[in-house]
Amino acid sequence: MRPSARVTGTVALVGLLAAVLAGGWWWARTAPALLPFGERCEATAARAVADLDPEQAGNAALITTIAVRRELPARAASIAIATAMQESKLRNLEYGDRDSLGLFQQRPSQGWGTADQVLDPVYATNAFYDRLVKIDGFESMSITKVAQRIQRSAFPQAYAQHEPQARILASALSGYSTASFSCRLHELPVATAPSEPSATGLKKLLAAAGRETGHRAGPATASGTATFTVSGAQARREGWSLAQWAVARAADLRIVSVQTDGQGWSRDQPDGWQRTTGGPAAGVVRVTVAQAVG
Repeated sequence: MRPSARVTGTVALVGLLAAVLAGGWWWARTAPALLPFGERCEATAARAVADLDPEQAGNAALITTIAVRRELPARAASIAIATAMQESKLRNLEYGDRDSLGLFQQRPSQGWGTADQVLDPVYATNAFYDRLVKIDGFESMSITKVAQRIQRSAFPQAYAQHEPQARILASALSGYSTASFSCRLHELPVATAPSEPSATGLKKLLAAAGRETGHRAGPATASGTATFTVSGAQARREGWSLAQWAVARAADLRIVSVQTDGQGWSRDQPDGWQRTTGGPAAGVVRVTVAQAVG
């Protein structure tokens, strides 16, 4: 082969490799918005990452925000999340071993409540915490020991494998790690004007926030935005807990943006939380739902 041909071939190969790498980078950045199975959420804490799909993320957020509402330590949320990861993979299952059901695979025949009750994630989570707080010193006990005393599992050592991810999720969703929980979700169709179904979307958001987090919003705007104000000594942390709860529940509640403490998350921004100007201060959380189309 002549030297000029060899150089031309090398240049062509380098160009091809560059194109492949560029295509791979574009695919990694845009696939979650293009593919039905591409929606993902992740929490980061202490340089470690926990990765979930939106359904799992919503349930982890619900479990954690109920711990925050009950003024339990983040350790309680870690134990509960690890337990649910082992029992149901953080899914509200309508089946299980014998009569086990729900996030924690609680058994109506063992006094956990009716089938309908244990299939209600809010009820099931509170039932778990009701038993957890009766264990003296649970904060310093291993997750394996605590979960086993509550669950009576045939495989008590299995809970420990989920502790690292559970701790990351609890730290983020309790608000101790700020701007640390994000989801990459499909963009939603944009309406040309507000419509009545958007009011329905706001009602769903407000109902979920009240029932799960205990927070109530001020008057909502016509554009589909609700503002929550958290007060008290832990206002900044609890504000972040509420904000990251909203991100975790965004897929189900059709949330398009969340702002707090000078930062914001939105569906059209794939890089997670970003600094904002003119946004709400710490302890104030602004959540916007999608306007309906049609």
